[in-house]
Amino acid sequence: MLSVPGAGPSPGFGPGEGGSGSASAGDFLTRYRLVSAKLRRRFLRKPNVSEAAEQFAALARELRAQESLPYAAWCQLAVARCAQSLGHAPGEAAALGEAARLWLRHERELRLRQGPGLGLAEHLPAAQSCVAFGARLRLDLGQPALAAGLWLELGNELRAAGEPGQAGPALLRAADLLAAAQLPLEALRCLRDVASCLLLCRDHDGALAVLTQAQLLAQAGAGPGAAAAAGASASSSSSSSSSSAAASQLPGAFLDELLHCEVTRVLLLLLLQPPPSKLLPEHAQTLEKYSWEALDASPGYVPSELFLLLQSAVMACQEKDLEALQVLQKELWPLLTAEQNHLLHLVIQEMISPSGQGF
Repeated sequence: MLSVPGAGPSPGFGPGEGGSGSASAGDFLTRYRLVSAKLRRRFLRKPNVSEAAEQFAALARELRAQESLPYAAWCQLAVARCAQSLGHAPGEAAALGEAARLWLRHERELRLRQGPGLGLAEHLPAAQSCVAFGARLRLDLGQPALAAGLWLELGNELRAAGEPGQAGPALLRAADLLAAAQLPLEALRCLRDVASCLLLCRDHDGALAVLTQAQLLAQAGAGPGAAAAAGASASSSSSSSSSSAAASQLPGAFLDELLHCEVTRVLLLLLLQPPPSKLLPEHAQTLEKYSWEALDASPGYVPSELFLLLQSAVMACQEKDLEALQVLQKELWPLLTAEQNHLLHLVIQEMISPSGQGF
């Protein structure tokens, strides 16, 4: 039978934990046990599991309307167990997903009432277990997109709760499932969120790896035009026309993701400053586009103004020219996202006072 770590064997909540609704713990437990009693085996009589599942679901809807969210989550778990007994995997997965949402919503409301900084703790293990079980069932049913949706909901909730370290793995799992479901654009956006979580955790090396994976996925998802644009922009000026033609064929959404990945990766490489012995080929190819040897290179899918400023920033870092980099920071500021501007700020701070904790 289904077992959810952190939820316990029975819905025995303490005072006030059922939310702000009118359903008391005693009333809920009485009704819950009455329905549960119908599932006990009796001599020469099989329990009516379908009827019990319907009654648990009705009780869950009533408790949810009364804002007794943890009690409603327990009822959804009971629905899942009934569906499991009946061999109805879609119903079990749906009930598990709803139980996870109820626990997460309850924690969100607790944070709003009691103030920020509390994070998710009390019902998080139960919600995570429901998501894991439900996603596994969806995969067994051949529904990777629905499985990804469960992990995405969990990751977004953890991220909103100020828990990027826990949100990252959930979002990464969602990205893998979205890619398997042939949804590359959604997978790209998920990977971008994973990278943001890693940056909040100051894991710059991990963020660089995820963005590199995202850029490769974006080029593959955008089709031959993306690969042609990427290759042409790294070549000599004689191929500038073919690069521009290839870049113009890119779908807009993929183009936006490619641009974000490349600019952020360049800034991360400037911050980490990996030695040549540890510079991966894909990172070396990116930096080559902005080096002295590529002064006449085509910007490809990067806007011309942004490309020239980034090229100058890379050269300023190579020459350790702090004054030039600070001037470039002012020019780059309106062209970068807040996250990218923060990375550029870290690059300048590292040049002013090397921490020795780079790559």
